Amino acid sequence: MAKYHIIACNVLWREICHFSSLSKNRFTFNFLPQGLHDTPETLRSELQKAINDSPEDSEAILIGYGLCSNGLAGVTAKTTKLVAFRAHDCITCLIGSKERYAEYFNEHPGTYWYSPGWIETGHQPGKERVERLRASYAEKYGEENADYLMEMEQGWFKKYSRAAYIDMGITEDRDYINYTKECADYLKWEYDELKGSSRLIREILDGNWNNDDFLVVNPGQTIKASNDSTIIAT
Repeated sequence: MAKYHIIACNVLWREICHFSSLSKNRFTFNFLPQGLHDTPETLRSELQKAINDSPEDSEAILIGYGLCSNGLAGVTAKTTKLVAFRAHDCITCLIGSKERYAEYFNEHPGTYWYSPGWIETGHQPGKERVERLRASYAEKYGEENADYLMEMEQGWFKKYSRAAYIDMGITEDRDYINYTKECADYLKWEYDELKGSSRLIREILDGNWNNDDFLVVNPGQTIKASNDSTIIAT
């Protein structure tokens, strides 16, 4: 039985807590707020601080992030080794492999992902987000300016055409599925539903760190983007 410290995005708290309860190992946890990846420098800084403040008796620190807009690049292992997913972002962790993620993305490049964690901690594209944001703009800048700002803010929606919900099979998903369908209908996107895979999450928690799926960062080493299929390196 090993003792690991987990530092992860709050988007993954449900999955990590569920599968850690089934693992033979012991864990301490630090879940960081969702949205840090929006500013990679902030993610890097907060993650490094969390690493520096980790319990000294942990045998390894498990990083519950992907590369996440290069936010992981530049993070350094101090006195305890780090273990990180070879993944661009957390969607890989939810569907089980970077290969499956790439295959789906290539077939459906305009996909926006939904999961219980994303729905609970973020503001997913949909009616609720649009109405909340417009009300905020109107209060701050007036009705006329709110319309203009909404047009500018929603420009990026045009890149997407599909809402895909990931069912991990660990929660009662009906409310999350209905919410995702409502968002897709409102945005006039297609809806898809994928069976998630716990493989990567279970493997990192159980200490099964194969080189294809995980990067082990020894004390003194720094994570960098590899710019190839391995995604991250040291």
